[in-house]
Amino acid sequence: MKNLPLYLVAISAVAVMSGCVRENMQAETTVLPSINDVAPSAWAKLNGERIYFGHQSVGDNVLSGIEDIMKANGGIRLKIMKTTDTAAFNGPVFAHSYVGTNGDPGSKIEAFRKIMESGVGGKAGIAFVKLCFWDIRSRTDVEKTFALYRKTLTELKAEYPKTVFVHFTVPLMSYPGGLSNGVKRLFGLPVGPDLDNMRRNELNRLILKEYGGKEPVFDIALVESTLPDGTRAFFTKNGERYYCLAQRYSRDGGHLNEEGKRLVAEQLLIRLTRLTGTDWGYL
Repeated sequence: MKNLPLYLVAISAVAVMSGCVRENMQAETTVLPSINDVAPSAWAKLNGERIYFGHQSVGDNVLSGIEDIMKANGGIRLKIMKTTDTAAFNGPVFAHSYVGTNGDPGSKIEAFRKIMESGVGGKAGIAFVKLCFWDIRSRTDVEKTFALYRKTLTELKAEYPKTVFVHFTVPLMSYPGGLSNGVKRLFGLPVGPDLDNMRRNELNRLILKEYGGKEPVFDIALVESTLPDGTRAFFTKNGERYYCLAQRYSRDGGHLNEEGKRLVAEQLLIRLTRLTGTDWGYL
């Protein structure tokens, strides 16, 4: 009996080394669209758009990815500017700025509202705000956060009917390994990062249920969790599946590395070229 704890720890260590995230066990696969299939005419149309993007650090990662893509694709000529000056929207622009405070999703939603009401709303043809993985954690009131977002966007859409608002799911964090986390999981003890990702998944389900197939949605969580072979990174808790950021796309478990930046940037650009009619697609 004295050796039992060591035995259990050994089992946990093996589980950790094996990788508890089931990154290759999903029966269904997701095929992400290819940037090579976008017609030159679609890029030309996107180049002429007036876009506003409210974000924080992961948004910087995505914009960095867009800059890299533009260097390799001469047909994509977006005028990226960090500004909320309404004069910038007198012509084509991909304007962006930081909004709110990390850890306070309400502050970001309210900041986005104020920017729209400052004169950007109506002048921007496309607008979106992205929450950060750090905004949604285990103690976040997901229902309250979603209710505020839905109310704000409903009001903005009514106030600025000519602006297309794109809804974003919340970025995820990767599934942390390590002996300590493995032992906790083995004994059914809470692991903070797991609980945080569970909350993010809960909010993303609400967003997709409300807007999926009805209004444009960019499912960044789907992109971040989809591996090159189409399977998705996830973990299970009490029989429920929760998606997470694939470890290969991150440098620190939350922000995107070069591969992750390019993947998310490509998918966002593709999504923006598809904002016509009611063909919102799945991204």
